[in-house]
Amino acid sequence: MVALDLLTLERVARLICDVDGPYERTGSQVERFLHRVRWPGDPQYDGSPRIPWLTEVLSSHADDAAVLDRLLCRICDPLEYDGGAEAAEPIAQELNRILAPEQLTVTYVGGRPVLGQLSQTDDDVPLFGPPPDLHERVRRLTADSKAVDFLMARADEASICQNNGAYALAIIGIGSFVEGLLHVVVTDRDETVRRRGLVGRSGRRIPAERAGLHLLLEYAHRQKWVQTDAKDFMEKVRDYRNFVHPRHQIEYGLVPDLDTVRMCWAPVHALLNDLESAP
Repeated sequence: MVALDLLTLERVARLICDVDGPYERTGSQVERFLHRVRWPGDPQYDGSPRIPWLTEVLSSHADDAAVLDRLLCRICDPLEYDGGAEAAEPIAQELNRILAPEQLTVTYVGGRPVLGQLSQTDDDVPLFGPPPDLHERVRRLTADSKAVDFLMARADEASICQNNGAYALAIIGIGSFVEGLLHVVVTDRDETVRRRGLVGRSGRRIPAERAGLHLLLEYAHRQKWVQTDAKDFMEKVRDYRNFVHPRHQIEYGLVPDLDTVRMCWAPVHALLNDLESAP
């Protein structure tokens, strides 16, 4: 769970506003920034001093792990800045200085910012597992409670495999969870897909219930529900998910370890943030 101290939230608010800095945001710009991260309640700037106002807004949902995850990642997302990654990198460095006492860090995975926990060792390596508050976040993406239960079972089983050293099965579980999540989201959001399916590489329509992870990713990307970097890195997870076929793993020549599994969880964070932020 992501839960930040009030002083940390105030420092985050100062970073977002960047008063008198090179990336200063006016009150209306802060309001639009919050809109981009789908902050609950769609807060409207009231003209008061920006930092206290924003601190109060952030503290009102300090226990919402999902929205804090999206907020922290968006602060240093290259999409936020005209200078792209070059401009976002120093913002990420300052954000990570603020987050260090909370044992959290934002790092770039496949070009996208992802929130992880700092390891307790001296190397400060970010650790990735299932996204925070995953059950509630999946529930917000679909009203199908039966689908939510099945998806969470896949995610939980992937975690069980990870915690017990069954790393190949953990990766297969992660990929299976993502495929199921995308299937639910795509079919929920698009009636045409539900009725007519998706267009495959050959140009022929494939029923939605037979669409694989690659096709679902491509469609979600075309709809701008998933950003390019998240899609590209998730394709690597798709490759690893195919280890369900032993011949594929033999050809690939990879023996997964704990770091491999953590690497596969990282793009799930970015994917989930994108799905939640998409209109």
